[in-house]
Amino acid sequence: MERFARLVMHHRRIVSAIWFVLLVGGVVSTGPLNDRWSVDFSLPGQPGDVAEQQLIDTYGVSTYDSYIAVVTVPQGQTVEGSSEAVDGVITTAVAAVPDVELRVVDFASTQDPGFLTDDGRTTYALIQAPVPVTFGAQIETQLDPALAEAAQAAGFESGLTSYTLLSAGGEPASSSVLVETLLAGAAALLVLLFVYASFLALLPLLIAAVSILTTFMLVLAMTTFTDVNMIVLFLVALIGLGVAIDYSLIVVSRWREERAHGRTNEEAVVVAMKTAGRAVMASGVTVAISLLALLILPVPALRSMGLAGMLIPLVSVAVVLTLLPALLSSVGPRIDYPRIRKENTASRGWSAWARLIVRHRIIATVSAVVMLGLLIVPVSDLKIGPGSSLESLAADGPRVEALQTLTDGGVGAGVLTPITVLVPAADAPGAVEAARGVDGVQTAVAGTARGDTAVIDVFPTEATLDSDTSAIVTDIRTEVEAAVDGEVAITGVGPTIEDYLTAVYDKFPYVLGLIALITYVLLVRTFRSVLLPLKAVLVNLISLAAVFGSIVFFWQLGHGSDVIFDVAPSGAINFWLPVVIFAFLFGLSMDYEVFILSRMREEYDRTGDTAMAVITGIGRTGRLVTSAALILFFSFSAIATGPGTDTKVLGTALGVGILIDATIVRALFVPALVSLFGRWNWWLPGWVARLLFVEPSPLHPVRVVPPDVLPEPDKVPAGTS
Repeated sequence: MERFARLVMHHRRIVSAIWFVLLVGGVVSTGPLNDRWSVDFSLPGQPGDVAEQQLIDTYGVSTYDSYIAVVTVPQGQTVEGSSEAVDGVITTAVAAVPDVELRVVDFASTQDPGFLTDDGRTTYALIQAPVPVTFGAQIETQLDPALAEAAQAAGFESGLTSYTLLSAGGEPASSSVLVETLLAGAAALLVLLFVYASFLALLPLLIAAVSILTTFMLVLAMTTFTDVNMIVLFLVALIGLGVAIDYSLIVVSRWREERAHGRTNEEAVVVAMKTAGRAVMASGVTVAISLLALLILPVPALRSMGLAGMLIPLVSVAVVLTLLPALLSSVGPRIDYPRIRKENTASRGWSAWARLIVRHRIIATVSAVVMLGLLIVPVSDLKIGPGSSLESLAADGPRVEALQTLTDGGVGAGVLTPITVLVPAADAPGAVEAARGVDGVQTAVAGTARGDTAVIDVFPTEATLDSDTSAIVTDIRTEVEAAVDGEVAITGVGPTIEDYLTAVYDKFPYVLGLIALITYVLLVRTFRSVLLPLKAVLVNLISLAAVFGSIVFFWQLGHGSDVIFDVAPSGAINFWLPVVIFAFLFGLSMDYEVFILSRMREEYDRTGDTAMAVITGIGRTGRLVTSAALILFFSFSAIATGPGTDTKVLGTALGVGILIDATIVRALFVPALVSLFGRWNWWLPGWVARLLFVEPSPLHPVRVVPPDVLPEPDKVPAGTS
C-alpha cells in the first residue's frame, strides 16, 4: 500500500486526468441509461414462470397486472337484463387500445354468476395485457377514458382498478433521483462541515460525484449484455453517494491526524493509505462479497442489483485509493482551511464513553443484548408477498371506489389477484369444477381457449398477497391435477410468491453460510485474529435480525408507517426486499466493524493492551463512524422518498440498519465484547497466518490495568500499557 500510494502521488496528474475522463463519460452515460432499465422480476425455470411463458406464447398476455373493469347499471335494472349494452361497453373500451392484444373474461363470455354482485346491478371484466417494458402508465391511459365514455353513453357507471393501479393511486408525487441525490448530498455536506470545519468538506463530495458517474457508465455497459432492473438507479445514486463519502471521510481524517502529529504532507498521505486505506480496501471487498448473495440467486432482477451493487463499493474504493491521495498530496493542505477543528488528540467524549464501557463491560454487553433482543422479537411475524396489503395502498380515489363497489356487492378482493391455470382444452370442464371446490375460491371459469390449451381463471376470495394467503395455490394445484389427465400449469401473483419461497428462500440459508464463510476468511486476514472475525460475522447477523424485526414492526404491523408515511400496515414484505436488504446491510454494516477494529488492532500492536486498544480505537473512530452513519442515513432517507411502498421499505430498512449498527452494535456491543475477550481477541496461530500470508499473532501475557487508572488515549508511550 505504501508503494502504491507513492506511485499514485508521483503520477497524480495522470491519475487525475484519467478520472476526469471517466467523470465526463459518466455524465454522457446518464442519458442513454434512461431507456435501458428493466422491470422484469421473473424467475426463469420455476413452475410459475414456465406457465407465464406459456400464457405469453399462446395468448400474448401476462399476469403482471390484471385489470378489473367495473360496470354498474342504473337502479331498477340488472346486468342480465342489459347484457348487450353492458357487453358493448366492455367491447368498446377494449377496442380503444389499438395494436395490443388483450385477453378479456367477463359475464358475457362465461355467463357465470360469480361476475355479478349480490344485487345483480354490477359486473366486472378481467382484462390482461402483454408484459410491460417500462415502469409507469400502461394501457390504462387508453382503457380507462374509453370505458368511462362508453359507460356514460349507455347511462351506466364504470370504474377501472387493479393492484398496480391501487398502488400508484396511493402514492404522492415524488421527486426525481437527481433531486433526491442532491438533497442527500446537501445533508452530507453539513455533516462534513461539522467534521472538518474547513473547505476540505467539499473533497469527499467530489470523490462521490466521480464514483457515482463512473458507476453509471459501467452500468450502461452492463445493459449491453444483460437486463438491469430500475431499482439499480436508486442504489447507485444514493448508496453510492453514502459509500464514497464514508470511505473518503475515513482516509481524509487519518491524513489530517497524521499531519497534526507533525508528518509532512506526503508522509501523511502514505500513513493514511497504509492504515485507513487498507481498512477501506477490506471494507469495499467485504461489501462486494456480501452482494454475491444476489448473484447466486436464480432471479435476473436480483442478479442485476447484485452485479451493479458490487460496482458501487469497488468503484468507490478505486477512486478513494487513487484520486483521493492524488488530490490530498497536491491541493489538500490548501483547501484544509480555516482548520478550526484539530486532530492531534482523540475525541474526549468518545474516549470517556469507551472507558465507561471497559469499566462496566458486563453491564454494557447485557444492555446491548436486551435492546437487540427486543428489536428482534417481531421478526417471527415476517410474511413474504408481492408487496403491500390492499389497506396500505390508495385510501380513496376512483380505483378504490371501483373495488369498493365490488366488495360491497359481495365480490371478494381476490379478483385483483386471479390465479391463471392452463390445462388441455378437453379437460377444461373438469378443471373448473375441481378449482371451484377448493376452500377459499369464490369462483372459477373456463376463461378462454386457443388451440389445444384452455385457461381456467380462478378467483380466490382473498387477495393472495403474502405467504399465508398464497397457500391456496397448492390446494388448487392438487385438486386440478387430480381432475386432469394432461399437464397443468399455474401462474399469477400467488404462484409467483410460492416460486420465490422455493427458489430463493429455501436456498438462502446456504447462500448466507457461503457469504459468512468468505467474509470470515477475509476478516481473519484483515484483523490477524481468529476470534474477532467470528464475533464480527455473528454480531452482524444479530444486527440484521434486529433490522428485520424493526421493519416488520414498522411496516408490516404498521406501528409508525401510518404516522410518518401515511401508509397503512403493509401486511407483508415484498419478496425481493429481504435478500436485497441483507446483501447491502451485511456489507455496509461490516464497514464500521472494519474501521473500528482495524484501529483497535493497530493500537493493540502498539501498546499490547486490550483496554487501551478499545479506548483509543473508539476515541479515534467514534466521531467518524457516527458521522459516516449519518451520511449513509441521509442517503437512505432519500431512497425512502422514492415512488412506491417497496422503495420506502428499502430506504427505511437500510437507514434503520445503519443507525442500529452505529449505535447499539458498534458503539456499545462491539467494544464491550472486545473488552470481555481480552487477549484472545488478537490471537492468530502461526499455521493460519502462513496460509493467509500474514504475520502470526501469538497470545501475549495478561496485562491488567485497574479501571480507575485507565489513561487518556494518545498519552501512552509506545510499547507500554
